[in-house]
Amino acid sequence: MKEAIMELARKKNAIILAHNYQPPEIQDIADLCGDSLELSIRAAETDADIIVFCGVHFMAETASILCPEKTVLLPCPDAGCPMADMVDTAALTARKKALGDIPVVTYVNSSAAVKAVSDICCTSANVIQVVNALKADAVLMTPDRNLAQYAAGHTHKKIHLWEGYCPFHNNLTQADVDAARQAHPDALFMAHPECPPEILAMADTIQSTSGMIQYAGSSPLSQFILGTENGLLYPISKANPDKEFFPASPKMVCPDMKKINLSDVKHSLETQAGEVRVPEPTRKKALGAVQKMIDLA
Repeated sequence: MKEAIMELARKKNAIILAHNYQPPEIQDIADLCGDSLELSIRAAETDADIIVFCGVHFMAETASILCPEKTVLLPCPDAGCPMADMVDTAALTARKKALGDIPVVTYVNSSAAVKAVSDICCTSANVIQVVNALKADAVLMTPDRNLAQYAAGHTHKKIHLWEGYCPFHNNLTQADVDAARQAHPDALFMAHPECPPEILAMADTIQSTSGMIQYAGSSPLSQFILGTENGLLYPISKANPDKEFFPASPKMVCPDMKKINLSDVKHSLETQAGEVRVPEPTRKKALGAVQKMIDLA
């Protein structure tokens, strides 16, 4: 199956992208693995005609925003993101107006439509840089309240929160972390900024998924507890085969990130099923918010 998929990709001049949370067999067939935004940016730099995005819907939309000339395929069109669904354009526009039209900083884990009514996007890795680069004294951050609270601890600006969250990062408890530390007393605890403030306060370091991989690679330590979706265990172990990695909790598994299988990828390549294309008016507005962030970096 893997050989058939890779041969299909070659014939169709397709590039296969896999997010760090995807199942191992999906990551193994991917041309590129990583965070959602970095994958879209790197794919835009290739001459591929087709992007097969093994992730969730907002990720495929971001690829479409950055690569309008390419065909973007999401092998499982119903692979979504609960946090992205916690904000819509009408509610966001109304909240912004009520706050006096302050800038809206939107996490890339959001729909293209929400990006289109935002001023600038951010990632979990650059959120502090983005917020501090804005001239306004107050901003509205959406949709992740935990990421917003994390940023608030590193800026003098007033940050208004949106009550969204990742159900899996948000459900990590202090008891979970204590249990993991008791089981692995020599391990360093890395937490993702989508975790609640009380979990970030326990962390030895706070990193995005790609940041965790880089941090582990440069650290002299050999054991790490990962406070993020457990799919990261595969790529971080692959990148650091001489080190050990443990989940902060076995419950941190996103079903949407596990929906795509090899048969789905093969079918999508064969039939171009699951195409995701952002309408041009929305794409142009969303691109403005994404491009501002990229230019800042």
